[in-house]
Amino acid sequence: MGAAGEHDDVDERGTVVTPSAELPPLGTEERAALSRIGERWREPRDPDDLPVDPTLGRSGRPPRPTRFGRFAPIEMFTVEEPGELVATEPAHLPGSRAGRLLTRARRTLFGPPISSASVLYERMRKLVALPVLSSDLLSSVAYGPEAMLGVLVLAGSAALGLSLPLAALLVVLMVAVGLSYRQTIPAYPHGAGSYIVAGDNLGRTPGLAAAAGLMLDYVLTVSVSVAAGVHAVTSALPGLTPFTVPLGVLVIAVLLAGNLRGVRTAGNLFVLPTYAFVVVLLTVLVVGYARAAGRGFAPVSPPPVPAVEGLGLLLVLRAFSSGAVSMTGIEAVSNAVPAFRPTEWRNARTTLGWMVAMLVALFAGLVGLIHLDGLVPRPGETLLSQLGRVTFPTGPWYALLQATTALILLLAANTAFNDFPRLLFFMARDGHTPRRFLHMGDRLAFSNGLVALSVTAAVVFVAFGGHTERLIPLYAVGVFLAFTLSQAGMVVHWRRHRGPGWHRRLALNAVGATLSALVLLTAAVAKFSEGAWVVVVAVPLLVLLFRRIHRHYATLHRALALHPPAPSGPAGSTEGEELPQEVRHLVVVPVARLNRASLRALAYAASLGQPTLAVHIAPEEVEADRFREQWQAWGDHLRLETIVSPYRAVIGPLAHYLEALHTTRPELTLTVIVPEVVLRRRWHRPLHSRVEQRLRAALRALPGVVVTTVPVHVAE
Repeated sequence: MGAAGEHDDVDERGTVVTPSAELPPLGTEERAALSRIGERWREPRDPDDLPVDPTLGRSGRPPRPTRFGRFAPIEMFTVEEPGELVATEPAHLPGSRAGRLLTRARRTLFGPPISSASVLYERMRKLVALPVLSSDLLSSVAYGPEAMLGVLVLAGSAALGLSLPLAALLVVLMVAVGLSYRQTIPAYPHGAGSYIVAGDNLGRTPGLAAAAGLMLDYVLTVSVSVAAGVHAVTSALPGLTPFTVPLGVLVIAVLLAGNLRGVRTAGNLFVLPTYAFVVVLLTVLVVGYARAAGRGFAPVSPPPVPAVEGLGLLLVLRAFSSGAVSMTGIEAVSNAVPAFRPTEWRNARTTLGWMVAMLVALFAGLVGLIHLDGLVPRPGETLLSQLGRVTFPTGPWYALLQATTALILLLAANTAFNDFPRLLFFMARDGHTPRRFLHMGDRLAFSNGLVALSVTAAVVFVAFGGHTERLIPLYAVGVFLAFTLSQAGMVVHWRRHRGPGWHRRLALNAVGATLSALVLLTAAVAKFSEGAWVVVVAVPLLVLLFRRIHRHYATLHRALALHPPAPSGPAGSTEGEELPQEVRHLVVVPVARLNRASLRALAYAASLGQPTLAVHIAPEEVEADRFREQWQAWGDHLRLETIVSPYRAVIGPLAHYLEALHTTRPELTLTVIVPEVVLRRRWHRPLHSRVEQRLRAALRALPGVVVTTVPVHVAE
């Protein structure tokens, strides 16, 4: 089966990234129920009999905004189709002066809003996607070889010779996993990578485990990349070492601001540093190997380092799993396929091929050159910095190497900023994460996901003091868990969707799954006591959290789903009423004192033409008698009930009284109308008790109770 055929086999249920994902369509059964409800709907009046024209098209004079900003000029809306208005950009501005200033500041920082129709154009071409999505993968060569050698050197200088065979094994692993993901992209061209693949083929729990591993990987990608970038800066400028943590947090904030400007803008910002790093690193390799060729490729003896551990299998496995962090980010393309321009899956697969080829060349070249130059890890300076000093003892190349290394390490976190919010989007679409992660911000970026990633990564960075070596042990477990489950899921996929060449594809994914599982087990066991236990514990806890969130949304969906109405209508529950003729009202108006606000609330309640009851809470009998006299003076137009509260509480007695009313007649809908004084100045608000807000909070838990407010505006 060709790639196009594989594409056609994909279940495309809502997998396309769109701003409309927050408002999913009704299912077939709900649409049928909606039609049956509509057939029984009896509107008390003509729905077109309105006192105003809602299209705003036949108004003689457009309304003017008041000082409270309650009305919008007609120019804020345009008529695109009959019966459809489109809000223009001015309609999105808040009414208050402070809100408008804040909006203008936000747009100055992040850019003007982008229309939903432009979502297709906020995508990346291959030359932009390559540096954006490969920055994490390629930057890992700046600390991956050092992480591997940092473990080997514990056994002394003699153990450093094992770096070459270990590097060869890692290259095999890179190629196998890279080819496996090249097969995943056309088979699942709508992104979400390991989460979708594992979930579709292995079940919900493996899919959630893969998602948990990816989420931890993305958070650690930001923390580790920023930590390594700051370390590169402090290696060249040791005076900045005391400011490691503030510098790292500042970089995370800058990355957040850049990504909030949108995918395309962020991509353009990060293109040059990645390409510059690749060019400078290739120059280091070319010059370094040319120098080694001049001495016949004879390796320089490393400086003697005493052994602090014995050379055993466990140490070798730890070194191998530490070097495997150079592969983090290899799954980024499969997660971000929708971010490419059409044809998305083809452009994504080509980009992944370039990424893997560059990774293999840079990783193998660096390990070989470090071995030839006899370099060993040492505190205070990275191996890449040492290699730069040896390769370029004079001239500006060393400074350029450190500058580009620091830049790509700091910007490598941008890969996570691309994929983490998108993963949350797909999980929220399935109900496993909060639905707010479906929302696309002003710049068509997943703003909530970006903020969540930034805050979490900053907390991890601060908690570990910005030390790369403390974060590396946490790194490999999550990402290789996702690798393993994704490739195992592809094995099942090929068994289900057999076609020409499926045996070869299955074998390739099986190799990738096996090698990834070996690295996963190695990292989990060998680095368990060094911090990997955090990930081992965090993954099942996250899976449990995702399942609880899904259970909540499933319960909510069952409660809100449309069902065909019963012949006699639902009985005993006001919240089951879906037809206007079934709703029976009792309007309740709490009245503290008779003034303009309370009289307006009473007038509004009486105008509804429903049974109305006024309730007054008095602190003592004397005040209750006095209020009844005032009520008689007003005319006793409505039924009044007074409640004496000898302990002077207001909210509690009123809430319990309403609850008792509802218990007596559960089929009634209690509409509580509360007068509210609206103050113009914010600093005036603490001068008032805000009883209406406390009453609304107390009544929110009562079923069949509707709370509304009648505002009275104070101009001063």
